[in-house]
Amino acid sequence: MTMRWFRLLVPACAALLGLSTLNVYAAGLLQLSSDPFTNNTSQHRTEVEPDTFAFGTTIVSAFQVGRFFNGGASDIGFATSNDGGKTFTSGFLPDTTFHSTPANLTYERVSDPSVAFDAKANVWMISYLGIPAALVPVDVLASRSIDGGLTWGNPVVITADRQFNDKNWSVCDNTVSSPHYGNCYTEFDDASLSDLEQMSTSSDGGVTWGAPLATAQHLHGIGGQPLVQPNGTVIVPVGGFASRGGDVNAFSSADGGASWGTTTRIADVTAHLVAGGLRNGLGLPTAEIDASGKVYVVWPDCRFEPGCTANDLVLSTSTDGTNWSPVTRIPVDPIGGGVDHFIPGLAVNNATSGDSAQLALTFYFYPNASCTAATCQLEVGSSISVDGGGSWTSNQQIAGPMSLSSLAKTSQGRMVGDYISTSFVGGPAFPAFAVANRPAGGVFDEAMYTLRGGLSVGGHSNRAHDRLAIPSNGPNSGSNQTDQ
Repeated sequence: MTMRWFRLLVPACAALLGLSTLNVYAAGLLQLSSDPFTNNTSQHRTEVEPDTFAFGTTIVSAFQVGRFFNGGASDIGFATSNDGGKTFTSGFLPDTTFHSTPANLTYERVSDPSVAFDAKANVWMISYLGIPAALVPVDVLASRSIDGGLTWGNPVVITADRQFNDKNWSVCDNTVSSPHYGNCYTEFDDASLSDLEQMSTSSDGGVTWGAPLATAQHLHGIGGQPLVQPNGTVIVPVGGFASRGGDVNAFSSADGGASWGTTTRIADVTAHLVAGGLRNGLGLPTAEIDASGKVYVVWPDCRFEPGCTANDLVLSTSTDGTNWSPVTRIPVDPIGGGVDHFIPGLAVNNATSGDSAQLALTFYFYPNASCTAATCQLEVGSSISVDGGGSWTSNQQIAGPMSLSSLAKTSQGRMVGDYISTSFVGGPAFPAFAVANRPAGGVFDEAMYTLRGGLSVGGHSNRAHDRLAIPSNGPNSGSNQTDQ
């Protein structure tokens, strides 16, 4: 690792709030946070699985802090910039778990943070899972901020229905002309009901939430990411499980979340089993939307690789959530080069659209897909498109290599997250991702980072295509449930 030294500045006003402003003075990377917890029930110092959202000059990221081996974390951390990504203020959500300040006596752990912003109410939200010491039931909660993401209130309940809920994701309708302006939507799946997809809606800035609703066809899936078109239609791309056939689907609502429609198949998924025992999120899709309402969905897939020997990242788009484009390969590395790509985080500049839409993609990868737990070198890469995904820049390494032994341990493998995230803040796009140095003294050194100055738009690009090289005939991979 080349990024080791960082400088911690603690202004007096931030110190009074238990916050800290961090800047890394090293080439490229900016450290956002570090795990301060000391409870012996989880692994320290570990931070994993970030989400981000940006509105105006503000970007908020949220992530797990102090990862437990068999699910969840000691708290949810956040890092907020109100100046377009120049500086960040970090801290930890209050009243979430046994370990938070103040403590919450209901939940031992939290997991799966997702960030949203309600422009009508001027409220930032982080939704997440609340996990008791018994590990079931798992509730869906949210913390709200009314001061630009700098301080956060105590949790509100999205659903506490005595079920094992999983993989929540939240979004708000921020188009003033939309008939449902100010509605916020949270997706999750009910693992107690074979991962039945559920949606809950709030119309008061996330203070209260409606009863969970299933889709018209009772879709089962995981990792849905709701997106709102300018006309108020909500489109939810969602992953399936490879062990159940392997697919990516979508469903939608045109009535402000009062009902959720039929399921549309986006594509079947053919996935390469990632080497080394790395937990890679079951190949969850990442989805974003442009100014016109066009939806972009990216996921790992090996269909273009001879023999399914590695995963590429692939893309499909839709303007209506029903009709989807053919799957195209994102050409960040050559076909047959043996590079394995996974855990993508897509951003779309929501001031752009169509053939001029700006897309930024961050992801993890192995330079050698056939590595082992001892030899795998995990790296973070990025790619940019300025023509709506028609062409992409080559893989740009922005962090790594990391040894898998430097990552938090889980019951499903070593972990950086089931997902990561990227968001445009004006011109540049800011990713959030976990970077790990080698453990020292039996303590991990895995923390949350972004790229100083963000990812710039531009550079030589390679044309994407939808032509298969050789039929993959490869195995699907996955399981039917995460452990939070």
